[in-house]
Amino acid sequence: MPRNGVLVKPYSRLDEEQIKKIHRASLSILLDPGIICYNRDAVQLFGDSGAEVIPLGDAGAKSWLLKIPEKVISEAIAAAPKVVKLGARDEANSLILDGSEPRVRFASGSEANNWLEVDAEPFTSKLDPTKEITFPVFSIQKGTVDKLAQAAHLCEYLDSWDSFLRPVNIQDKDINDSNKDVNKFFASLNNTTKHVMAGLTELNQLDNVVGMAQVIAGGEDRFKKNHIISFITSMIKSPLQMVDDTTQKTIEIARKGIPVVISSAPQGGSTAPIIEAGIVAQVNAEILAGVALTQLVSKGAPVIYGSVPGRANMEDLNDSYGVPEFSQYNIDCVQMARYYGLPSYSSAGVSDANVPGIQASVERLFSHIMVAMSGPQYLHYAFGLLERTNTFSAVQAILDNIQIGMLKRIMVQPSISDSEVSESLQQIKRAMGTSTRLYVRFVRKALHSGEIAQPYPFESKGKVDETLLRAKERMDEILILPHRHIEKETVDKVYRQVPGLLARLRA
Repeated sequence: MPRNGVLVKPYSRLDEEQIKKIHRASLSILLDPGIICYNRDAVQLFGDSGAEVIPLGDAGAKSWLLKIPEKVISEAIAAAPKVVKLGARDEANSLILDGSEPRVRFASGSEANNWLEVDAEPFTSKLDPTKEITFPVFSIQKGTVDKLAQAAHLCEYLDSWDSFLRPVNIQDKDINDSNKDVNKFFASLNNTTKHVMAGLTELNQLDNVVGMAQVIAGGEDRFKKNHIISFITSMIKSPLQMVDDTTQKTIEIARKGIPVVISSAPQGGSTAPIIEAGIVAQVNAEILAGVALTQLVSKGAPVIYGSVPGRANMEDLNDSYGVPEFSQYNIDCVQMARYYGLPSYSSAGVSDANVPGIQASVERLFSHIMVAMSGPQYLHYAFGLLERTNTFSAVQAILDNIQIGMLKRIMVQPSISDSEVSESLQQIKRAMGTSTRLYVRFVRKALHSGEIAQPYPFESKGKVDETLLRAKERMDEILILPHRHIEKETVDKVYRQVPGLLARLRA
């Protein structure tokens, strides 16, 4: 059985007529002004399907304006699978993303350059030298292969973390463009039995990465039935441009029939309109163009609608994730994906704060709750991200795991059955027949069955906030738990067949 996720009654911002207006606006955008494409193969595919192709620049132009008619988009939507399986080394961790079913799973993401290390240090009060308190202190480290492996190991043991989307950019001295892809996928796969998703740095490494995944999955045929990896392709550069190299990656991944996310991340106020209708219409148009490309390459290629809209901070044009508009844009896009019946990849749980704390918790919970309630099938960015998407914190991921676990309980639909009502009436009669009139005797059964939640595990005692310290202790406990590595014989086979893997990852 795959991981269940949480089936929600989806919260909606857009009514049916507003959804249709956004849809029509997106079709209008794709026809006029159209979308600029820098990839010759994509131009050929769209041109052959009926799109108008207008060369830009001189006769030797390397960019073209595509004016894509509604027919191309509607046929692509009809052809795209409405259910996509994301497999896993342990098939019990696979995800079935059904575009018609608002069942939410939570994943990590971003490929942050920085890793926030948290340590505990004692401090003495200047006013009372006898008083000593331990506080968390922070330091920034570069992302490495070892850090990525640590994050994957945490993912393996954190129950709320449903899928591993690489959250750390590996920047070791022995990592370069030619070996980055194989090492980030291997470090991830070797440290979690959950689904692994990542971008592809170099197209010429696609065969090596896929070959590795096939060996680990147990062969080419088993890999086709259980895609233990998938890819994100940010082929769209907003506004309305198809990037050459990433578009080619999308084409080749679609040809192989491996699940791919078409990710579009316009920034309201800079690379998209800041008003809700404008940015949602644009990001929807950009994603639909990408979906259409995958189906022109291969009808039925598994594709996921990947909306990552943000809003610009108008002071410095950095992304601003803590603002309400971030959630609004994302909820709207989830509704658009559901309108088409396509599996939805959305965004929540990012903070503009640099370190864990009150600001980080408030900003994360805002989007965690609101976007999750809208019912995306795959919710990324959900674990550990700080300083927008520049920093990953393992301690923050520990906190997020608990908060998301609580959120999953909130979102579960109530079960009010005849038997439960009958049992409750019996409990009330029995309690009222005692001298204490208390229900304590009935609690143990619910606790043991998991029907009710345990208390917050990082609760502080006294008048000192020790939440981060307790979370760090939990992180340290998880990091020494046994690793669920790939079997040695399989690792040996991977190393024989896949060039560029670091020898030190074999241990």
